Amino acid sequence: MLLVVMMDMAYLLILWQERAITTAGAIPQSHFIEVYEKERQHKTNLPKTRWNPVPLNKFPRHVMKAFIIAEDTRFFIHHGFDINSIKLAIVESWSKKRLTRGASTISQQTAKNLFLTPQRSLLRKWHELVLTAVLEIRLSKQRILEIYLNVAEFGIGVYGVDAAARHYWRRPVERLTAQQAAQLAATLPWPQRHNPATRTNTFLQHAKRIARRAQTESFPASR
Repeated sequence: MLLVVMMDMAYLLILWQERAITTAGAIPQSHFIEVYEKERQHKTNLPKTRWNPVPLNKFPRHVMKAFIIAEDTRFFIHHGFDINSIKLAIVESWSKKRLTRGASTISQQTAKNLFLTPQRSLLRKWHELVLTAVLEIRLSKQRILEIYLNVAEFGIGVYGVDAAARHYWRRPVERLTAQQAAQLAATLPWPQRHNPATRTNTFLQHAKRIARRAQTESFPASR
């Protein structure tokens, strides 16, 4: 058993080294992007990859705020895992006899996008938990948020907020309005189904909720 654990830790160390994660500077390409690029080699009808990473200081505050509201309101408080959200998700799912909400933090989603695959399994979840803990130890909250905003998926082949802003509205992230920021945040976690192009009712209602909360709630700039 000890040997298996040691081999698994060695595997995760290799994953970390392959991504070349640094505390500042260039944004590493995520594994999700690499998987998509390989898929395009076999499916030529897929759109080209849109990914244009930009530093965090290029993101307007209202853009960062929209994603924190939508995905992880306790981001600057927790250490990678939001116990309150996990408890709430368990209680709600148990009462309705089905999985009704996720409890993944921005840190967890960053770890998943950077290192892992979309495939769901207990082993992948374990890897996500370990890598999230390492991210929180090695990187600042600002750096985690910077990476997250640059690797999250916003449609088929569209990765990162700046690429999404250019794809849907032909403008850079610096020129996104508060309403547009809320709409991009509302695409998660199902960006291929709910986005500014499909404009489903679910998407529009979610975007409105995010926009309303953004007008009244505030968040610190760091932990």
